[in-house]
Amino acid sequence: MTSYMYSASAPVFTRMLTNLAGILAKAEAYAAERKFDVNVLVNARLAPDMLALKAQIGIATDHAKGAISRLAGKDIPSWPDTEATFEDLKARVNMAIEHMATAVASDFDGAENRQITLKLGGQEIAMSGQTYLLDRALPNFYFHVTTAYAILRHNGVPIGKRDFVG
Repeated sequence: MTSYMYSASAPVFTRMLTNLAGILAKAEAYAAERKFDVNVLVNARLAPDMLALKAQIGIATDHAKGAISRLAGKDIPSWPDTEATFEDLKARVNMAIEHMATAVASDFDGAENRQITLKLGGQEIAMSGQTYLLDRALPNFYFHVTTAYAILRHNGVPIGKRDFVG
């Protein structure tokens, strides 16, 4: 039987990252159709005090790779946050999808009870793998994917719920 923690993480992240890749492709097509440089979207944001699209995608992919790695008891790969172009953002999402493919279900056996320690606000906070996945990793991941979606939709990209959900 496949681990619940594996089923609730790797396939979920993979699906949403794949949907995000599709949304980015639609944004690229929209820019070409409207004859504007798609790279203007890289720094787009919903409000002046919000993080830009590039940060939303960087943080979403960081949550996915961090969760998969922590829950499987593996080192988290280090990816520089240097994305400056739309191509860079697409590559970042694809790199995250590729990382999800490295997840092996058996590595997640017992992950619900594995202690996960995060540094939050300068303090180390320990929690079970299940608490980490359900209360931290997934909500943060969805927040940033949703915000990336909203930034692109706000900028006219013709996407909808079907694109987001898949």
